[in-house]
Amino acid sequence: MKNDDDQPRYVISVAAEVAGIHPQTLRGYERVGLVFPARTSGGGRRYSDADLIRVARVAELTRLGMSHVGIKLVLDLEDELRGLRTALGALSRSSLHHHRAPSARITRRITP
Repeated sequence: MKNDDDQPRYVISVAAEVAGIHPQTLRGYERVGLVFPARTSGGGRRYSDADLIRVARVAELTRLGMSHVGIKLVLDLEDELRGLRTALGALSRSSLHHHRAPSARITRRITP
């Protein structure tokens, strides 16, 4: 199921204005594989709220002096970490329903 943040809704001029960057900068980010806006049947770009969050992260890393290759690596690692956290959260929730919590009572002490 798609999140509402993933709905493509902004044309490039609006997305650029919201992000505080030039439309050519957005095109450049796409060209080097940092953002992936949806396309209309006529080929126009449509940016989602999630895309704009990613653009803001790219702009932040650019201001820190990172190269596009470095930014791509950081974004890929952040995406992977987010996915692992989601999977771990689902696993934790699942295991809570299937396993009893360990008992806090100690019945016998073992001393050396």
